Amino acid sequence: MNEAGKKAAALAAVEEVQPGMLVGLGTGTTAAFAITRLGELVIAGLSIRAVATSVHTEQAARAMGIPIIDLAGLAEIDLTIDGADEIDHRLFAIKGAGGAMLREKIVAAASRRMIVIADASKRVARIGAARVPVEVLPFALSFVTARLEAMGARAMLRQGYRTDQDNLIIDCIFPEMPDPCALAAHLSAIPGMLGHGLFLDEVDCAYIGDGDRVIRLERQATSGTA
Repeated sequence: MNEAGKKAAALAAVEEVQPGMLVGLGTGTTAAFAITRLGELVIAGLSIRAVATSVHTEQAARAMGIPIIDLAGLAEIDLTIDGADEIDHRLFAIKGAGGAMLREKIVAAASRRMIVIADASKRVARIGAARVPVEVLPFALSFVTARLEAMGARAMLRQGYRTDQDNLIIDCIFPEMPDPCALAAHLSAIPGMLGHGLFLDEVDCAYIGDGDRVIRLERQATSGTA
């Protein structure tokens, strides 16, 4: 059922892609459905370019015939489609189970519009149960870990894993998250912590798939059925 919801949400989001757009492509199992659909549309004649949030996504997109360009020479993206580990009615999200949240956040921040796609199991009343990953410069591992633990986190190094930037991931469990914005600010202030999985301002819209039914949540708008 979750796979059906993921696919339904992805297909609904891809409907927003218009010819000539520069599209940010997320990382993960739900984003993979969007990449597959966009590849089909490109084969059918849709002209777009894309920016990938991970090496894996770039490889998958190229295999589908989607032209990939480097974000380094660009300042703005038209539309990004990506998944989430949790998302609530405020369009606050936790991302990064796949370890790509630093690139995902850069791409999201550069986007005129950011869409999250997810199955219904990822929709929560308030974010906070999922682990919050942080990307850490290896040089600062012990220092950052100590700072995270001082903030009340259970900090666990993701064993045997390096990001596409050759950094480390610490997965954090916070017993409570009453103020995600304050937490995000505290995380961002830790030297050596390069990025975190709290996406609080970036998401403009979410498509939530529940079987073949999709709910759209729009920032500063009421939700509707797509």
